[in-house]
Amino acid sequence: QVQLVESGGGLVQAGGSLRLSCAASGRTFGHYAMGWFRQAPGKEREFVAAVTSDFGSPLYADSVKGRFTISGDNAKNTLYLEMNSLKPEDTAVYYCAARSSYWAITSYRSYNYWGQGTQVTVSS
Repeated sequence: QVQLVESGGGLVQAGGSLRLSCAASGRTFGHYAMGWFRQAPGKEREFVAAVTSDFGSPLYADSVKGRFTISGDNAKNTLYLEMNSLKPEDTAVYYCAARSSYWAITSYRSYNYWGQGTQVTVSS
């Protein structure tokens, strides 16, 4: 059983930055691909970014490419999402997820483990 805990969400003005963290209960490096997803009220959960199980080959949604950066710290067993130039449309609950595979994919349906989510609100 993999447990994930997100932190770092909050309220920021448009153009601001936040860094989200996802701490895993056990070792995920080399065993689980990991990613970030977000969900706004009334909308389907959508892909944001993901990496392979060794924190490589990052994938990004077109809507965040060039603004967000996904990375990981193997020593801390923690995944990060650096968010810059935030827009009001980035407002959502952000979730960290993991799947028991090397490969990072964009579909939330293929991820097995999820954190509780952290709220990100971007004001105009």
